[in-house]
Amino acid sequence: MPTESQKFIVVAVDGSDASSVAVKWAANAALKRKQPLKLVSAYTMPQFMYADGMVPPQELYDELENEANEKIENARKIVTDFSPEVEISHEVRESSPIDMLLEFSESAEMIVMGSRGLGGLSGLVMGSVSAAVVSHADCPVVVVRKDNDVTETNKYGPVVVGVDGSEVSRQALQVAFREADARGALLRAIHGWNDTQVHTTYVGLVDAQNEMERTLKERQDMLQEELAELVKQYPEVRVEEVVERDRPINALRDAAADAQLLITGSHGRGGFKGMLLGSTSRALLQYAPCPMMVVRPRR
Repeated sequence: MPTESQKFIVVAVDGSDASSVAVKWAANAALKRKQPLKLVSAYTMPQFMYADGMVPPQELYDELENEANEKIENARKIVTDFSPEVEISHEVRESSPIDMLLEFSESAEMIVMGSRGLGGLSGLVMGSVSAAVVSHADCPVVVVRKDNDVTETNKYGPVVVGVDGSEVSRQALQVAFREADARGALLRAIHGWNDTQVHTTYVGLVDAQNEMERTLKERQDMLQEELAELVKQYPEVRVEEVVERDRPINALRDAAADAQLLITGSHGRGGFKGMLLGSTSRALLQYAPCPMMVVRPRR
């Protein structure tokens, strides 16, 4: 078993194009973090095979397991082609993918998953494996869309993190500093806010301008205060502080245009019946220009 500092980066393998991109991203993360990578895949027996007490033949189980193992071997080749230095293990289970990944999340460094994008996490969000795992995992979850490939343009880009002063935002910020430190990357800390209340509360133009400046200063001070202790802990990490008069989703999306990773905290809570992700996290999972990590409140 890996030590505490050598927790596995777990990547879900299902043979899709999005999964292949996620495997490559996870290999890059494992290499930069110097952590082992675990490739995992699940298979389930088709429900119709259980109808009327029917017992599926062992040959069908063997066929499904062999298909899963073939997907694992293809993923292993993606990793070794990317870098033979990455330590790889794997596990194949007869299981629900959600159950398997949530169990791994109890001890993993992070879960990495592919998403098809364009409908992969939109619409019936809670019906997708990705959304369920993002909403309930005990560790950070990275969602990599199939158009989020590692390129020469973005692989050395910044790590972008949203900061709003909440406890889960602080947890995301800690993760972001660790990621930036491991990757030797710039950390771009973003706080977005809109000024609708200022405009509706202050009729006078001068008063409105003064209130705007005061609010901006308060937001800048908050951001500096949130960063202060971590800046001391990670003196090698370069930090760019950005306060934008814009909705957080717009500020984060724009700031991540050249990023290798976008990190947000999710305030979502509850069971499977609710929309568990905050609106910003949910929207960014569909529209972020780079892979996105969601950090949920610690239990």
